[in-house]
Amino acid sequence: MLDINKVRSQFPILTQKVNGKPLVYFDNAATSQKPKVVIDAIANYYEEINANIHRGVHKLSQLATDAYEQSRLKIQQHLNAKHNFEIIFTAGTTAGINLVANGFGSLLKNDDEVIISALEHHSNIVPWQMLCEKTGAKLKVIPMDENAELLLEEYEKLLSEKTKIVAVNYISNAIGTINPIEKIIEKAHQVGAAVLIDAAQSAPHIKVDVQKLDCDFYIFSGHKICGPTGTGILYGKEKWLNQLPPYQGGGEMIKEVTFEKTTYAEIPHKFEAGTPNISGGIVLGKAIDFLNEIGFENIQQYEHELLQYATAKLLEIDGLKIYGPKMLDKKTSVISFNIEGLHPYDVGSIVDNMGIAVRTGHHCAQPVMQFFDIPGTIRASFSFYNTKEEIDALIVALHKAKSMLA
Repeated sequence: MLDINKVRSQFPILTQKVNGKPLVYFDNAATSQKPKVVIDAIANYYEEINANIHRGVHKLSQLATDAYEQSRLKIQQHLNAKHNFEIIFTAGTTAGINLVANGFGSLLKNDDEVIISALEHHSNIVPWQMLCEKTGAKLKVIPMDENAELLLEEYEKLLSEKTKIVAVNYISNAIGTINPIEKIIEKAHQVGAAVLIDAAQSAPHIKVDVQKLDCDFYIFSGHKICGPTGTGILYGKEKWLNQLPPYQGGGEMIKEVTFEKTTYAEIPHKFEAGTPNISGGIVLGKAIDFLNEIGFENIQQYEHELLQYATAKLLEIDGLKIYGPKMLDKKTSVISFNIEGLHPYDVGSIVDNMGIAVRTGHHCAQPVMQFFDIPGTIRASFSFYNTKEEIDALIVALHKAKSMLA
């Protein structure tokens, strides 16, 4: 069980006030707050071992390199990847998806097919559109129903020997739907297609075993799991990483360079050109340590309690509609909603005046909003450092917004 007071004491930002009110941070799907151990680790890197990695023979370079590669090992163990070289450091989920999509440009031909879902973030739509425009491949979309759940029967109809890659999110950032990725992966592999999982929203809530899951790529951002911005992880099966060409050219990713020909380094370095976000990569390992110490089972249980409590309280407000699965075990701690007759931006502004941070708009998922024929939603997303008392404060703020805007 979580000791919520102890947990909250480790996040300095939670003690501040916004607009004279105690901060209530319900925008965790956009980015998480950072614990003191992560903040301190960033400072410690620059104060004690700041140096470039993999290249220097001097002591600081060796210390920085060791710390960076130890972080890679931690992430390998966290995901249960078979090899540490299957873990690629990136700038975030978007960078990881673009790396894979760019690589598939050399593997696809005209009339091949790429499948995504109706629930995707723009970062898992646009790169595939660009790829299809470049290669002549066709983009197909798994449809969803009124509960924002994917229609698996329709997905199976889309699959064929022309399908080369299926790219879907584990959890919808806009709605909170947990997609049945085990079934999606199994069906895709039956036709020989690779599967990419956008885990940006699932990584903070669910610990996975990528070998058991049998996905081909698994990608997430550091800033959503209590780590620094500008960091991310691309897990890829060895066989696929060896097939894909480098995404960028430069230092570190080479084996030998002449003016006549360049040969590339082995994975993971083939995909890690230039000086990386060294402190970010090291500290990302610290963030994962922090979450594992709390325990993902504890996190899931507590956040589900918050989801249940908030859902019940919100549905007591007249005219409020929640989008997404009716069964709460099919979604994570994200509630996307509107109040009849009120624009989400107006509600969000009033709520902000009371110190409560929620997200309003289309959440970089415009096709989802088009499906429901709405301009956007109000999104409250909860983390393990939030409380039921904060949810009560949100309810009070929404009643105030309703009375002011009616």
